[in-house]
Amino acid sequence: MPDYRPTPDLLAGRTILVTGAAEGIGYAVAAGCAEHGATVILCDRDEGDLGPVYDLVDAAGDAEPAILPLDLEQADETAFAAAAEVIGRTFGYLDGLAHCAAFAPFLSRIDDYDPREWDRVLRINLTAPFLLTQACLPLLRAAPDASVVFTADRVGRLGLAYWGAYCAAKFGIEGLMQTLAAETEAGGKLRVNSLDPGILRTGLRARLYPGEDPHDLPAPETSVPRYLYLLGPDGRGVTGQAL
Repeated sequence: MPDYRPTPDLLAGRTILVTGAAEGIGYAVAAGCAEHGATVILCDRDEGDLGPVYDLVDAAGDAEPAILPLDLEQADETAFAAAAEVIGRTFGYLDGLAHCAAFAPFLSRIDDYDPREWDRVLRINLTAPFLLTQACLPLLRAAPDASVVFTADRVGRLGLAYWGAYCAAKFGIEGLMQTLAAETEAGGKLRVNSLDPGILRTGLRARLYPGEDPHDLPAPETSVPRYLYLLGPDGRGVTGQAL
């Protein structure tokens, strides 16, 4: 997979939902999916923040994207169900779901971690992906070959000091991925994997490491081929993997 080169029409005819599409990895994945033929559903908290990625896809002449404003912190089960209902009414089914949204407010010792921030971080990084995936499962099962990709992190596979709730949430994502993959493996129509894209030049990274030169880090676009592999037909048969 490191040298994977997707064909230009890899995702032609597919509808892919990408969370966190306003910036960073989500922005890059959404643009990459559209470039390779998908109709992309751009999801982020504020509709206005999705303008740049919408304009990028539109200017490239790719399939017109859809916009789905969804506040992962505040949305409840009813809101996620309503979002899935809109997707179903518009597209009929969903071929892919890429969880790229992420939130970490600071690095802190467990001694000092604000319990309210702990709840907030778990809500955005673990509970919301669970609720959105759960709401979209009927749409994913209605597709002939669907894929769910959870964005993982190194601190969700080996705990590191000061990462607190984000670390706990990403460990939880691995468990969620493995559980859902085990529950859906027998059907053969739904693949579920996690992908750690590595340390990249993102806004989240810049906020947590303000003294670091972001130009020393790879751009988010470098991770896109791996997402495309898992979301597209070349990744058939790959499920339950922490990649």
